[in-house]
Amino acid sequence: MAGETVLIVDDEPHIVELAQMYLEREGFQVESATTGAAALERIARQPPAVLVLDLMLPQVDGWEVCRRVRSGTAAPDLPIIMLTARDDDVDKVVGLEIGADDYVTKPFNPRELVARVKALLRRVDRTARPQAPLHAGDLTVDPARREVIVSGQPVRLRPKEFDLLLALVEHRGLALSRDQLLERVWGYDFYGETRTVDVHIAHLRKKLTDASAHIETVLGIGYKLVVDE
Repeated sequence: MAGETVLIVDDEPHIVELAQMYLEREGFQVESATTGAAALERIARQPPAVLVLDLMLPQVDGWEVCRRVRSGTAAPDLPIIMLTARDDDVDKVVGLEIGADDYVTKPFNPRELVARVKALLRRVDRTARPQAPLHAGDLTVDPARREVIVSGQPVRLRPKEFDLLLALVEHRGLALSRDQLLERVWGYDFYGETRTVDVHIAHLRKKLTDASAHIETVLGIGYKLVVDE
C-alpha cells in the first residue's frame, strides 16, 4: 500500500495541502489537479491508485469527471472518493449512482480521508488474492479474475458492486444486515450511511436481471442472495 499514488482533484489549495500532508505521512505519493480537465488528462496518461475528486470544479465538474472515467478505457475501475461541500443525501446518492465508490463531506477530518483511502486499497488487495470461483445457480463469481458470468455471458460490475455481490455469494442464503455489508465491503464503519448499500444493491439487481440467483430484501435486516428453484 505504501508508495501508491493518490490523485487529489480540488481547486481549494488548503484542502489539497491538508490531504496531501496526512496521506504522505502514511507513505502515499500524492499528486493534485485543480480542474476536471487536468484530472482526466492525468488519468489517461497514468491512472493513480485512488482518485479523490471534488464535485464542485470549474469547467468540468466532479460528476462529469466520474462519468468519463467510468465510461472510458484508461481506468474504468479506478477507485473514486468524492468530496462534497454539502451534507446532502441527494448529492451522495447521485455520486454513488454515477460510479463513485465512496464520499467524504467537507469539512472533513483528514484522518478519516486517509482511512477511507486505505480501506479502498485493502479491498482491492484482498479481492486480488487467488480464490476459487463461486457458483449460485447460473451465476458464477470469480474472485481471482474479478469476473461475473451469468449463463455463460460476462456481466460488467463496478468495484464496489463486485465486492458486494461477492459478500452475498459467500454467504448465500444468509441474511446480512446493511451494517455487516458496509463493514465487509467498505472495510470500516460507514457511520450508519446504509443508503450506500441500498444504492449498490439496486445497481446489482438491474445487472443480474437474467440470473437465476437474485438478491432478496430481508425486511428490518438487510439482504440475502437466493437461487430460484
